[in-house]
Amino acid sequence: MIPEIPASWQNHLAEEREKPYFEKLEKFVAEEQEKFTIYPPQEKIFTALDLTSYEDTKVLLLGQDPYINKGQAHGLCFSVEDKSAKIPPSLRNIYKELKEDLGVEPPKHANLTAWAKQGILMLNVVLTVREGQSNSHKNKGWETFTDKIISLVSEKNEPVVFVLWGSHAQKKIPLIDTEKHKIVQGAHPSPLATGFLGSRPFSKINQYLREAGQTEIDWSIPD
Repeated sequence: MIPEIPASWQNHLAEEREKPYFEKLEKFVAEEQEKFTIYPPQEKIFTALDLTSYEDTKVLLLGQDPYINKGQAHGLCFSVEDKSAKIPPSLRNIYKELKEDLGVEPPKHANLTAWAKQGILMLNVVLTVREGQSNSHKNKGWETFTDKIISLVSEKNEPVVFVLWGSHAQKKIPLIDTEKHKIVQGAHPSPLATGFLGSRPFSKINQYLREAGQTEIDWSIPD
């Protein structure tokens, strides 16, 4: 099953649950949960919305779909719940660039909850996945739901920074009011891509927040 939408998003997203696409999505996810191990666990599917309210969202960081191994996915893009788990390659590059860009020493773990609590909506395009199979829940309805979230954030009166790494994320640019909001885009941090290192995204995000009169992100993550 898909849990209830967190309270701070209810007014904005409640109607989505009544739509035919979401009913099909719920049926699909329920069937998958019966047959397979699905990540993240049911109660953590909406962690991004739980930790970052609509009103508090000032940065939207977009990922693709959840990690596929036990102890990793917990509803925040790029983040790993288990602090004893190995840091994934993309996040290693994110930490490397963070140190080069702002001199921030990376933590010894991969849990990015501290960022989400500062107003970074850490949203995957697809919110569930079958264990061991990337993209296994692609094109089942999650994209329609998360497109709605992106559009809602774009409707905010206050400027928001949208962080779009890689071509997959950059396909969402048409959903964003670029007259009102700022976009930080570049290569995906995966070691399989090139161009992320040296792109200085973190200082750009804070610069845009500063210009908008918003509090900057403290990128340091406690161990």
